[in-house]
Amino acid sequence: MDPVAEFNTYREKMNERILTADNKVLKRIFNLDTNTFNDGALPSRTKELLGLVASMVLRCDDCVKYHLGKCHEEGYTSEEVFEVFAIANLIGGTIVIPHLRRAVDYWDSLQNKENV
Repeated sequence: MDPVAEFNTYREKMNERILTADNKVLKRIFNLDTNTFNDGALPSRTKELLGLVASMVLRCDDCVKYHLGKCHEEGYTSEEVFEVFAIANLIGGTIVIPHLRRAVDYWDSLQNKENV
């Protein structure tokens, strides 16, 4: 299975499992997350870039993949995404470099999926 499909399938499966547990707090957190990234004073497109930077600095590979997928859906170019990577590495320091490698690999998978 390709890395993009594998990530999305696993994420969907586990989100469904978590939400079927019917935990009120977890459901509210998921809802808050969804609503935060909707258009507001900032467009959702911009919020995805902010989410990507924060995810890289916090070193959450799953979050990085999620936001890269959204950035890809929003039509960001590789040049734009690499500027985000640069900001994340500037703010997060060299400890972010391993996450940068995985992010670039995943971004390439998203781009290759588009060209297939």
